[in-house]
Amino acid sequence: MTKALRISSILVCMVLLMSIVGCPKKAVKPEPIPPPPVPEEEIKEPVKIDLRLQTIYFDFDRSDIRAADAEVLKTNAQKLKDNPDISIVIEGHCCPLGTAEYNMALGWRRATSAQNYLIRAGIAQERLTIMSYGEERLVTQIADDYWKNRRCEFVQK
Repeated sequence: MTKALRISSILVCMVLLMSIVGCPKKAVKPEPIPPPPVPEEEIKEPVKIDLRLQTIYFDFDRSDIRAADAEVLKTNAQKLKDNPDISIVIEGHCCPLGTAEYNMALGWRRATSAQNYLIRAGIAQERLTIMSYGEERLVTQIADDYWKNRRCEFVQK
């Protein structure tokens, strides 16, 4: 019986040991998950507004604003007044008649005429940059359509 008592004692010890080891430790309360941070005002990219400013045209070898184009400039000026945060580049262009140097200067005079008109219409000069491309950016190379090259385009920055 001693052998049976020994085996029984070992079994009882093993069961006790297993129950002690197998019992869960003191229950640990899980820390509460903090709520997600409330985002500060989201920084939104400014919406780009396309003013769709219209192109004006010039007579051959001229830089003065024609009556019909003065109306176009009035409309462009109003769009700029309605959107005071927008600046533009006024690009002067020419047809390919004449020398490259002469056309570059003529494009500059055309852009300056358009800029001066817009300034007189109440647009701050700081919002208006002028650029001349002369005959570098032709719309057409067909002689009958050269008038399309004698222009100022208004490009938003």
